[in-house]
Amino acid sequence: MVTLVLPRLVAFEGSSRRSASVVERNMAALRTAYWVVLLSGFLEPVLYLFSIGVGVGALIGDLRLPDGRVVGYAAFVSPAMLASSAMSGALSETTFNFFGKMKYMRLYDGMLATPVRPIEVALGELAWAMIRGNLYAAAFLVVMVAMGLTTIGLALVAFVAAVLVGFAFGGAGMALSTFMRSWQDFDLMVAVQFALFLFSGTFVPAQAYPPVLRWLVEVTPLYRSVHLIRGITTGTFTPGQVADVAYLLAVVAVGLAVAGRRMERLLCK
Repeated sequence: MVTLVLPRLVAFEGSSRRSASVVERNMAALRTAYWVVLLSGFLEPVLYLFSIGVGVGALIGDLRLPDGRVVGYAAFVSPAMLASSAMSGALSETTFNFFGKMKYMRLYDGMLATPVRPIEVALGELAWAMIRGNLYAAAFLVVMVAMGLTTIGLALVAFVAAVLVGFAFGGAGMALSTFMRSWQDFDLMVAVQFALFLFSGTFVPAQAYPPVLRWLVEVTPLYRSVHLIRGITTGTFTPGQVADVAYLLAVVAVGLAVAGRRMERLLCK
């Protein structure tokens, strides 16, 4: 059935082709109501940008970046909203949806009866999550450029960074889902996700926090994501952001490795 929907969307074979078949299956299963979910995921960061970045920003005024440059509050908040949007889009697909397919729909049991392996299922689901996350990122960057918060050139570079952010949180979310026992276990994850959103240098510079809290903030994946994208969109990218890229790549690698092994243990009994 999948091959009838997208007969040769991907011309390669082997492991990559089997992972792509997972993406094709998800595309074939799309329903109209799913686009409502996609739209809501885009509107949330845009509403935050207008309400806090523009509305509250009118009261706050400009902010001084660590390098001494002064930017408007909306320009400060918008890259954080972009990073948060990439995080939310990736986590939505690789936690709730992934868990439901694995534990309740038993979808992956059927896939593993074919030559598709657990790590290939994980890669395919991660790729599908990235399609969703990338749609959010691209649409949000269009809004940023239209508002004059960044340039088209910097927006293109920021899009690549947002893709990396999505991969990092997608891999981490998938690995986390393999440890979940029921839907109630996701309450803790949602609480942590919201805490990251509030305290990752999203609305105030990390330098404003007490030293201990600042250290905790700066080792979180969302802060590294915000730091990376903010440096790009404001044109203040420094060699220090290379560490952000390395950090996020490590999260991708660890997340996929854990997810692949856990899926093999849970499904290939």
